[in-house]
Amino acid sequence: MKTELILVGKTVNKHFIACINDYVERIGHYMPFNITVIPELKNTKALTEQQQKDREGELILKLIQPSDTVVLLDEHGKELRSVECATWLQQKQQTARRLVFVIGGPYGFSQDVYGRANEKLSLSKMTFSHQMVRLIFVEQIYRACTIIKGEPYHHE
Repeated sequence: MKTELILVGKTVNKHFIACINDYVERIGHYMPFNITVIPELKNTKALTEQQQKDREGELILKLIQPSDTVVLLDEHGKELRSVECATWLQQKQQTARRLVFVIGGPYGFSQDVYGRANEKLSLSKMTFSHQMVRLIFVEQIYRACTIIKGEPYHHE
């Protein structure tokens, strides 16, 4: 199974970039994993929140194939413990051809993107910056991979 993470806007903090790249490399030892960055929209001050979500949504949907399993990282999504996430990911590895995670822009997702999604996951009830969510998410994917393989990275 191929796994893709689509991000709206590039990661700007050099420390986050270094950590994200480290986890992406580690994940690559367990499964194909790629990050695709959609550039931030230009002149957003002239756009309403809805217009911005709609334009970002169009760009997101262009990257999604009909057979993809699409999972949005969304504050209203299902929360999983790390062990549950590992079980969930293992099940997806057996059923999905390509698993696509999406972290949206500052205002979330358009209705079209919500309509295309198969599932929504939340990392926490707390709010994190979009930059931080990227790091937390790739660490959790790596953690899930090590749990699946029975490796000692995760402690109960």
